[in-house]
Amino acid sequence: MIPAFDTPVPAGGYRWWYLDGLSDDGHYGITLIAFIGSVFSPYYARARRRAGGPADPMAHCALNVVLYAIGSASGPRRWAMTERTGSQVQRSGTQLQIGPSALRWDGSALQLQLDEITAPWPQRVRGVVRVEAEAWLGQPYALDAGGMHHWQPVAPVARIDVDLQHPRLRWSGHAYLDANFGARPLEQDFAGWDWSRTALSGGRCAVLYDVTTAQGGHSALALQMDRQGRVSAFPPPPTVALPGTGWGLARGTRSEPGAAAPRVAQTLEDGPFYARSLLQTRLLGESATAVHESLSLRRFSAPWVQALLPFRMPRRRA
Repeated sequence: MIPAFDTPVPAGGYRWWYLDGLSDDGHYGITLIAFIGSVFSPYYARARRRAGGPADPMAHCALNVVLYAIGSASGPRRWAMTERTGSQVQRSGTQLQIGPSALRWDGSALQLQLDEITAPWPQRVRGVVRVEAEAWLGQPYALDAGGMHHWQPVAPVARIDVDLQHPRLRWSGHAYLDANFGARPLEQDFAGWDWSRTALSGGRCAVLYDVTTAQGGHSALALQMDRQGRVSAFPPPPTVALPGTGWGLARGTRSEPGAAAPRVAQTLEDGPFYARSLLQTRLLGESATAVHESLSLRRFSAPWVQALLPFRMPRRRA
């Protein structure tokens, strides 16, 4: 089931719930990330620097909502991520309210009531997103040797229904839901990572996690999950370099030997420290589309990047 929304988050730590979905017709995509202790917040990073140590994660919460038009589709594109203080956040085991938006777990599905304003140019994103899973998973996996950071697949094989009033948009498709939680800032222990989730035939999902530690070490996780909730590891395929982004961010993935090289079908998000892309790749004997992300925490920590972030991530204190 979905990890309880009111689970305590340690000082200086974080917890987030990540959801992405692609429409059945291949025209639209959506990503939603609910943060307690927003790991990519310049304000949370500043608070830690001022405190000379851990800061209050509840003072730095946000809901990131991103809409994509895929390929040649002419649908709306939106980005919203307004940071809010603890006075604007309410939590229970089954509900998380961040400002005017909320996530609610009813025991069989996750429903998101969205009411956000985009940045830097203000446009409203309002409506309802509902996610129903074939199976709900619960086992977390440590991403570092010290067990300070964990990733938890929650619903890797799911269906999503998007019904928005602003912009007017309605579609259904396949989706993926997970959670991450940790006791320290990401940049303290990681230099970055490449991650992907790939929808396969028969309602299966493959996840690849390639982590580079702050000390330069590497670790890889390769899991296959099905609609019955069964999880099995498989040997990580060889690494393959992908073209860098417009910001010069390096990207990489893993693909089966002898297959055509993975291809970046579309870069959905191109930022100075983070990129989200659609890949055409091959895993477990199948050609498939993967949702892929590359993250550089060294870039995130750079002063020039920290100075840029408030333009995309405004903060409301009340």
